[in-house]
Amino acid sequence: MGERDSLDLFLTGLDNPMFIVTTVHPQSGERAGCLVGFASQCSIEPDRFVVWLSQNNHTYRVARHADVLAVHSLAENQRDLAELFGTQTGDEVDKFERCIWQPGTDGVPIIDDCPRRLVGKILDRAAWGNHTGFLLEPLWATGEPDPPPLMFSEVKDLRAGHEA
Repeated sequence: MGERDSLDLFLTGLDNPMFIVTTVHPQSGERAGCLVGFASQCSIEPDRFVVWLSQNNHTYRVARHADVLAVHSLAENQRDLAELFGTQTGDEVDKFERCIWQPGTDGVPIIDDCPRRLVGKILDRAAWGNHTGFLLEPLWATGEPDPPPLMFSEVKDLRAGHEA
């Protein structure tokens, strides 16, 4: 059994909440957003949150220049938003024409329908494998305890837009 097979056995059955990360280029105003499965609180006092963006996608290329990111937690009934932000690439589609959003801090898109949202100042970026971690200092957050989040197991059949 190879390393990949062993890792697959470890990962089987683990389930993570899904997020949409949005950002805006500070000079051009170009908006970007993508579906993210790798995100976590990573510190308490000071509060910190980290999201990992695929280096292959449009959102990553915009986020390299950004000052803030918005992280949106999806509810279990929001597979449609997961499909929009996970299977389409911003290189070809303006995803924000297809959802309801408002400009937030520094113009970062805030998706109205998401039950939990966090806007964070980017403190650091670090490349790990084919993803880059963006360390965020929360500027503001809002949330509702219900409904339960959309989990990876509900969207694992989606094909990433940047790989199409």
